[in-house]
Amino acid sequence: MLSLDLSNRTALVTGSTAGIGRATAQQLATAGARVYINGRTEERVQTAIADIRKAVPDAELYAAPGDVSTGEGVQEIIRVLPETDILVNNAGTAELSQFTEVSDESWQRLWDLNVMSGVRLSRHYVAGMADRGWGRIIFVSSESALVIPPQMVHYGATKTAQLGVARGLAEAYPASGITVNSVLPGPTRSELVERYFAMVQEQQPDLSLEEIEREHLESAHPGLLLGRFAECEEVANLIAYLASPLSTATNGAALRVDGGALRNVA
Repeated sequence: MLSLDLSNRTALVTGSTAGIGRATAQQLATAGARVYINGRTEERVQTAIADIRKAVPDAELYAAPGDVSTGEGVQEIIRVLPETDILVNNAGTAELSQFTEVSDESWQRLWDLNVMSGVRLSRHYVAGMADRGWGRIIFVSSESALVIPPQMVHYGATKTAQLGVARGLAEAYPASGITVNSVLPGPTRSELVERYFAMVQEQQPDLSLEEIEREHLESAHPGLLLGRFAECEEVANLIAYLASPLSTATNGAALRVDGGALRNVA
């Protein structure tokens, strides 16, 4: 019987020192996978490993530090982990800025991190997956891929590009035992969001964090069906499913875990 059991599988989760990435790494470790933790620095990676091990004492966790926004950083990871069964392309960031104020450098920075990191890693690992007849590649995109935020056009564009890469890669390896899917989180209580709220509170000290969160949801996500920010673990649940044998017939898909932020049904 198929299950979430990932014993004897190896997984790499990029950007897994915090937020959705760390929650995903913990879920995969709980399912029995050997999980490689990635972040820009060895210190952050080791801290994440220690935190995950507190929750999953028998977890098989390994360090794979490297800046995935650069070709050199990707090669550092590949040297540590030449092959993997599961690749979760989670590393990414967002920036708030008016379209006319976004420089070429900002566009390139987000493109390199949000898009090219997944392109480079998938390009390397997919061949081995094909040889073994089994693999899972998952891109962590965003609901912003479908409804581009006017104050984050460059971010939304990179998330749309991820959907194209994921679908094209799935088309390139049909009937191979490899599945390639995207996950579209909505408003999620991540480290990035918490930093943003802390910055707002510095500017408006009379507001509590709860008030800032509520005002943000009312202005940016009116009518959100979930009624709150999702927790990182709730997004990780879907990623863990896609990484498992249970998801064999789910391929080339863009799956929402957006709390009902997107209104269309297709």
